[in-house]
Amino acid sequence: MKAAVITFPGSNCDRDLAVAFARAGAEVVKVWHKDATLPDGIDIVGLPGGFSFGDYLRCGAIAARAPITRAIVDFAGRGGHVLGICNGFQVLVESGLLPGALMRNAGLKFVCRPVPLMVASADSPFTAQYQEGAQITIPVAHHDGNYQADPDTLQRLEGEGHIAFRYADNPNGSAHAIAGILSGNRRVLGMMPHPERAIDPAHGGTDGAALFQSLCTALMPA
Repeated sequence: MKAAVITFPGSNCDRDLAVAFARAGAEVVKVWHKDATLPDGIDIVGLPGGFSFGDYLRCGAIAARAPITRAIVDFAGRGGHVLGICNGFQVLVESGLLPGALMRNAGLKFVCRPVPLMVASADSPFTAQYQEGAQITIPVAHHDGNYQADPDTLQRLEGEGHIAFRYADNPNGSAHAIAGILSGNRRVLGMMPHPERAIDPAHGGTDGAALFQSLCTALMPA
């Protein structure tokens, strides 16, 4: 599996994401936001957490207009896999690859701590190595992670099984306690928690490792 990790000005989890992919067995290439094309042979694109362009507009809105993001939208349109974490989730929403919006946390404070999540769907390349309904612990670190969408969108996400993860304690007020959602073809995942920060015992837990292992198992050549 070959993974591209995108770096925007203000990204601060790009190295962590690259390490997580590599530990799972992927070949990783770093891609700068001004590049207009993705490298050949990419199986998955990773959009990391951080504060792209300083979050000086809506979080992720400027990054969604970067040259590389247009290439990522085209890649996803051809059936490519895309993972957006935290600020990367915000970019996916702002670029139209996922529905809804990420709003200011309900408590109006930055939340940074490990949180319990429920695996809402194991039916995707990202979550296949989890048990549906299992509780895992993954860190969050965000100020604008309150996922909201119109009632029809929420009903569709629920009815079609496109909610990947839910918060057990909903630290930011997200509708339906949503922590991560899948695209219609289940090949794009956006999530606010940081699985790349939970892949080593030194992190305090390894519950994030199964996500990257799931991807490598699904996308490795036979």
